[in-house]
Amino acid sequence: MVRAYVAVETDVGTSPELIESIREMDGVETAHVIAGDWDVMVVFEVPEVYQVLSTTTTAIQALDAVLDTKTYVAIDE
Repeated sequence: MVRAYVAVETDVGTSPELIESIREMDGVETAHVIAGDWDVMVVFEVPEVYQVLSTTTTAIQALDAVLDTKTYVAIDE
């Protein structure tokens, strides 16, 4: 299994609205509104890394209030 983390930057005040939609996306284990440079942290657990990239580029980035994403793939078990 592949574990990955996607940091999401959103429009001001929109993170709470987006979080439920993101949590329902394929491969998403959980998602949290966070404090810091990014607004939401999405945790994926999927069989293949391309599933993270696919969901991030076609679903998360397609949300109107999403400004940017940054993907981190875990390399240890």
